[in-house]
Amino acid sequence: MTFSSPRAESFHFCLAVAGILTAHDRRILTTLNTGASSLSFVGSGFIVLCYCLFKELRKFSFKLVFYLALSDMLCSFFSIVGDPSKGFFCSAQGYTTHFFCVASFLWTTTIAFTLHRTVVKHKTDVEDLEAMFHLYVWGTSLVMTVIRSFGNDHRQAVHFITFYAPLWGAILYNGFTYFQVIRMLNNATRMAVGMSDRAYQLDMKALNRWGYYPLILIGSWAFGTINRIHDFIEPGHKIFWLTFLDVGTAALMGLFNSIAYGLNASVRRAIRERLDLFWPDRFRRWLPNSSKLRNQQQESELVSLKVEDQH
Repeated sequence: MTFSSPRAESFHFCLAVAGILTAHDRRILTTLNTGASSLSFVGSGFIVLCYCLFKELRKFSFKLVFYLALSDMLCSFFSIVGDPSKGFFCSAQGYTTHFFCVASFLWTTTIAFTLHRTVVKHKTDVEDLEAMFHLYVWGTSLVMTVIRSFGNDHRQAVHFITFYAPLWGAILYNGFTYFQVIRMLNNATRMAVGMSDRAYQLDMKALNRWGYYPLILIGSWAFGTINRIHDFIEPGHKIFWLTFLDVGTAALMGLFNSIAYGLNASVRRAIRERLDLFWPDRFRRWLPNSSKLRNQQQESELVSLKVEDQH
């Protein structure tokens, strides 16, 4: 049995062999996981709080971001509170983190699907698909978690099937989808007649931001994938620095998602409007100026998606 990433494989983390990693190494990795998961919990919790407090953010497009942040927040929470010394809590931690982590990257595919269907397919029925999105995300996550619970005899193979297969499937789908969206919008922007340089610059900024979305999952799980492959090839040998990167980047996925998907112009504008109501005048010069925020509002960010405009 080998040490695995506590973010996605907490059950394995709780039952890890003492002989492969020293007690000192395990303490370092546990502290790293707790610290990084705490940052993800705060980041994703902030997005959940914004959605609950600001009514103007409760659009369908940002609702998907809310579900993504909620999954990240719960995954981070259970990763932090699990007790490796107690078998039941250890197992509960492992299955809950697995469930919500799978749900997290499945929600990113629904966001990519919504953007593609709206921008490329010019469909306006995405809100009608919300029930299907829930069935797809929560149902798939539950099935993957249940299958994993019956795979104790072949843990490495089962975990590849129940976690890394849907993970890299989501990465490939998101990459292909955003490539199509960016290519179409880029061509439309270049062909637009009479478009000002400023508008073109703002559109390109939004396109460049969309291009980073697929890289979040890759950056979060590349080291984990390499580490799992290494464990499969050499099960009796652990590379501490690789495991360190595996644990750290995986635990920070929620923070990465909250920054990329959640902290867009609409969220910043909503926060600024509330601050304007309570912030003393003498301190307002430290805030971004209003004209800059108005320009940011013109950006074609995810929260807009122009879904509402097409109804």
